[in-house]
Amino acid sequence: MDLNLEALKKLSETAKAAALKAGELISSNQGGKVDVNSKSGGENIASQVVTEIDLKAEEIILEILRPTLEEFDLGLLAEESEEDNSSRFEKDYFWCIDPLDGTLAFSRNEDGYSTSIALISKTGEPIIGVVYNPRSNSLYHAIKGQGAFKNDSPLTVSKSSTDLTLLYDQSFLKRPDYEDQIKNLKRELLKMGLEKLNMFHLGGAVMNGITTIEMAPALYYKHPKSSLGGGSIWDFGASSVIQSEAGGFNSDFYHEPLDLNRSDSTFMNHKGVIFSSTKKLLEVIPKT
Repeated sequence: MDLNLEALKKLSETAKAAALKAGELISSNQGGKVDVNSKSGGENIASQVVTEIDLKAEEIILEILRPTLEEFDLGLLAEESEEDNSSRFEKDYFWCIDPLDGTLAFSRNEDGYSTSIALISKTGEPIIGVVYNPRSNSLYHAIKGQGAFKNDSPLTVSKSSTDLTLLYDQSFLKRPDYEDQIKNLKRELLKMGLEKLNMFHLGGAVMNGITTIEMAPALYYKHPKSSLGGGSIWDFGASSVIQSEAGGFNSDFYHEPLDLNRSDSTFMNHKGVIFSSTKKLLEVIPKT
């Protein structure tokens, strides 16, 4: 089914309603005691944890989005769902849902968690992105080719400073070449007329990607690796279209479009991920 702009706007509004409704649940449980359980995932602990809030938030989202599956002939990929997710290979478009990205941050009452909903084409192109940050009450959304918005105001790359901000997660700190990465970044940023490197930690990949716009010049990247992990499709589907529509650049580590409908896995470890506030900043990222 070909989706025209009118249909995309309707689907975007539906996704926004779903994200806000799930956000109400998440907000009402912020700072409260939650039981953290384990699930199968990649090698990183962040991909192996789930709470009852993740599951309840996903139920809320699916309840609102389900009618669109039949109306617009859409597939579905949801992080916590036990449903058959093969429809993403059969339908022209599929919903990609992360009900609570940054579960560890949420369980620790730290910044960096959000609800993420994307509409992605069968070819892996992100078309709609909706992200809600309950902690700051910020709703981000974008339709490909229509610009990005934060709380319904245009979202664009922030005024550049003379510092480079590196957004990172815990897996970056565990890299055996971590110190070399930092040294290389500091050396390369000087060549671009930047003065220093600021490190900024957020819990979830979704907010890390979007924050490259709000803290520009900024980078967030994950090197390719052979082991499963590196984030999943639902970690980058919504944030990638929001970030690019805001004027940023994102890609795999080979500067090709993100593989957002990988056939053999949902993990992104095979090609890595880069979010950059400008394409020129790609020159700063260490290649090793």
